[in-house]
Amino acid sequence: MGSAAARDESWMTASWWSPAVFLTAYVLLVLLPRRRALVALLAAGVLVLVGATPWRTALVAHVSWNVVCLFFGTLILSELFMQSRMPAVIAEAVIRRMHTGTGAMLAICGISSALSIMLENVAVVLLVAPVAVSLCRRLGVSPVRLLVLIALCSNLQGTATLIGDPPSMILAGHMHLSFNQFFVYRGRPSVFWIVQAGAIGAMGVAAWLLRHHREPVVPIDVEPPRAWTPTALLAVFVLGLTTTHVFDPDFRWLAGAWAMALAAAGLAWYRAVARWGRVRELVQSLDWDTTLFLIGVFVLVGSLASSGWLDRLAETLAGWSGRSVTGAFLLMLGISVAVSGFVDNVPYLAAMLPVVDTMAGQVGAREPALLYFALLVGSCLGGNLTPIGASANVVAMGLLRREGHLVRFGEFLRIGAPFTAAAVGAGAAVLWWIWR
Repeated sequence: MGSAAARDESWMTASWWSPAVFLTAYVLLVLLPRRRALVALLAAGVLVLVGATPWRTALVAHVSWNVVCLFFGTLILSELFMQSRMPAVIAEAVIRRMHTGTGAMLAICGISSALSIMLENVAVVLLVAPVAVSLCRRLGVSPVRLLVLIALCSNLQGTATLIGDPPSMILAGHMHLSFNQFFVYRGRPSVFWIVQAGAIGAMGVAAWLLRHHREPVVPIDVEPPRAWTPTALLAVFVLGLTTTHVFDPDFRWLAGAWAMALAAAGLAWYRAVARWGRVRELVQSLDWDTTLFLIGVFVLVGSLASSGWLDRLAETLAGWSGRSVTGAFLLMLGISVAVSGFVDNVPYLAAMLPVVDTMAGQVGAREPALLYFALLVGSCLGGNLTPIGASANVVAMGLLRREGHLVRFGEFLRIGAPFTAAAVGAGAAVLWWIWR
């Protein structure tokens, strides 16, 4: 009896530690967004130290190393692609074919969208922003509206594929989705096409916001790309991802291994052939913050899921939805947009995936993908609502500040709110039509 009581007391202690540490970390992530990796790793360390989760379980069971390696390998390939100057060459080539400022600006938004399908959002903003600022100077207009729209378009399309954004990678790891299944899943159009529906609605808003810029575009000369090898590596990477599900149907190791193998080949080429700089400096410049942040979040969410508290949350949300599929869909979408408009969507989405597991069964959803995709669309597209809702938005605000333009919250909201409403509305309508 004594040992049973001790075990019960130990379980209760562990079950309370997990939500307490997670909520504390979440508050700190809101207050200290620039220290998110440190916050997540320290919180994960606390859970290990207090015994809420054993260190071996934390590192082996909770952390999805396939997702971490996929993200990090993609970072390296993206960095090589950026340094090759290929994105700037593509952007200027498209701008040359536009006759008015409106057409050129919409073309840049389209290029940002296309690049974000395969590259990290912040990287895309940093890539395209100099071209956008140069265009606005030639037109004699403020770059505020264009740079904000570039960030919003990057966030939007980053959701479309497996390699576009960390939340998509996390969802893929949870649902065991391959690269191809972001296009077609169980014989139906999947995430990519839902996001494209949102993009059509959002680009209508962008066209309306940019409609007055009828100034003629003056083309400029752009240097040719420094090398084609990074572009070839990126193409081989995507082609390889289309076949990994054949050998790794549960999305456990091959995508990450493939990304790291090509990243290693790219770094070897960079050192031996390109010689644009030192490999050490390139690696140091990568987004280590997000990489370490992902590891910490996996431990936090894994421990929280094991504690049983997410099952209780699912029960509560199912009750709020009236235990109907329609109610659950609207609730998941609405909460995700509201939360992700103000705080980082990575821990939110990671924590809510187990909730969707349980909630789908409680409301009798025949196809859980409806709620999974509503969670992804709401949490990713909702980040476009405010200047602090996504990292790309924060970066765009910093670039504008450097150019002498201080964008206030309300000014951003006048662009982000209609853009988000159009994207979420169109995407959600198509999602419901396909997966209800």
